Amino acid sequence: MGLFTFIDRFRASSSDRSPWGDFFFEPVSVRSASGMRVSPDGALRLAAVYACVRILSETMASLPVVVYRQRKDGGKDRVTDHWLYGLLARKPNRFQNPFEWREMLQGHLALRGNAFCQIIANPKGEITELMPIHPDRVRMEVMDSGDFRYRVRMQNGDETVFPRGQIWHLRGLSSDGLMGMSPIELARESLGMALAAQDYGARFFTNDAKPTGGWIEFPGTFKDPEAKRVFRDSYQAAQSGSNRGKVLVLENGMKFHEVGVTNKDAQFLELRKFQITDIARMFRVPPHMIADLDRATFSNIEQQSLEFVMHTMTPWAERWEASIESDLMLDGDQLEVEFDFANLMRGDAASRSAYYQSGIQNGWLTRNEARIAENLNPLQGLDQPLRPLNMVEEEDAEEAEQETESSDPAPTEDETDPADQESSLRFRKLVQSNSARLARRIAKKGSLGANETDLIAQAFGLEVSKVSAWAQLQTQPFEEAALAASLIQLGMNT
Repeated sequence: MGLFTFIDRFRASSSDRSPWGDFFFEPVSVRSASGMRVSPDGALRLAAVYACVRILSETMASLPVVVYRQRKDGGKDRVTDHWLYGLLARKPNRFQNPFEWREMLQGHLALRGNAFCQIIANPKGEITELMPIHPDRVRMEVMDSGDFRYRVRMQNGDETVFPRGQIWHLRGLSSDGLMGMSPIELARESLGMALAAQDYGARFFTNDAKPTGGWIEFPGTFKDPEAKRVFRDSYQAAQSGSNRGKVLVLENGMKFHEVGVTNKDAQFLELRKFQITDIARMFRVPPHMIADLDRATFSNIEQQSLEFVMHTMTPWAERWEASIESDLMLDGDQLEVEFDFANLMRGDAASRSAYYQSGIQNGWLTRNEARIAENLNPLQGLDQPLRPLNMVEEEDAEEAEQETESSDPAPTEDETDPADQESSLRFRKLVQSNSARLARRIAKKGSLGANETDLIAQAFGLEVSKVSAWAQLQTQPFEEAALAASLIQLGMNT
């Protein structure tokens, strides 16, 4: 046991104003009305604060970073060969990987409202490293010109001045547009009460879960105040230290009476539960995500998880994206940075299957895009969207429509029912589109086997034997146009 540890045993509490106490050496701003010292690091003593900060930091760090370049047609292409992508998604600095780097900065934002990185660039102006700086070591100075700079206290104690362009500053909610406000400082009283309740609970169980204090009933009188003081000191010595928990022996008809507020009267447990909800509210984290399931149900957990993505993580991601595009990109870069929330919105297998099925059947999602979303390699021939009506590829349907328009004779007046004419025309277009698709497949493959005959039979509703007889009449090499015409004739004769 060192000298300072030995002396600490005799020091007064942090609220003591004696020479041994810390009262006169603490900043006034970090002490709450409850008497507890509240700071960003001290607030992490509360399990709910630590859980909320971890959730925000780890979620932000786990989101994939995507860099896009806008196209003239309104689309956008992913960019992976730009230095900005390598900086954000591969190696932000020589010491950290992207996950650790973003986790650290988001933790600084959640606790202190500000995050700082020193910008290290090469002669071309490309940023090669972003070195994080602890917010407690950074002080902003506003100059007479209205511009500002940063004073950073280095590890050796020296101060270094950095101009605005050499520091990347991520701000939280700000009241002046320069520095973000610390959530811990704003919620100091609420957190101070939570810390006080936590410390009270620790002291309560340290005292064998018994309230402290009491009074002794003495039927007689002490001969003088000194005798009363000696008795009180001897009683306290007999019930503290190594004598704590031993049997109390009183003489001369004395009786001990316990006094104190019980946990039930103080609603200790209810207060602790409310503080968990209050802290979750401060960080806008659903209570069930920090293991508070008192009001969680099967139905509302899913909705709260969606709200966490939409109303908690999306604003944080937008804050990061806007700051990156504003402060880290060169003037000539026409790029966009986005954090991909697809993994957070994936849902279970059944929900994803229904999502992909809807997209493919309605033509706004290709089959290869669905495979890529499930981390599967794309397959040849699955890049065309399907038309919802008959599930043929859009390109084939357009070609079939053009062929129909050019080959169909002009309508003549006859006694045929218009409804029958419309049905016949629709049937002919369907046969032509299917024939064009099947002819392309057979010509590309260069063979007409059992799989192809089965597919033709299913497409036209024919017997396999009839299709097999037709297949025997076809000669190689297969020409797409001849096959299409022959298939149309086969389908129309049904």
